[in-house]
Amino acid sequence: MSAEQFVGRWKLVHSENFEEYMKEVGVGMLARIAAANVKPTLEIKVNGDSWNVNQLSTFKNTTLNFTLGVEFDEVTPDGRAFKSTITFENGKVVHVQKKDGKVETTITRWLEGEKLITTLQAGSVTSRREYVRE
Repeated sequence: MSAEQFVGRWKLVHSENFEEYMKEVGVGMLARIAAANVKPTLEIKVNGDSWNVNQLSTFKNTTLNFTLGVEFDEVTPDGRAFKSTITFENGKVVHVQKKDGKVETTITRWLEGEKLITTLQAGSVTSRREYVRE
């Protein structure tokens, strides 16, 4: 599996445990309620090891630009700041967010059939989100 298979526009169609995940990572109640009811579209572009991921929604649009394997400063849509590294391992995009040198969240994306699957893991909480190509 190659990174190019992730390229395109993906619409959220199913989400499990997302509000519990947001609570675990400290997202405030109003932001959790808003985000839990939004069905974002991911727009993924890849140029070699450079990636551009836009998350588009009625709540908030965000852009993440990164180079695989290179640590970068990330600020999440709700304002949390991390040192993040994203790698491509065994057909999966693995996104690790660290604060004060400790892993806070691991976000893993992979293709399963016609779906883009995303899991977000923090502490003992895991959320699973499924997207289909637009």
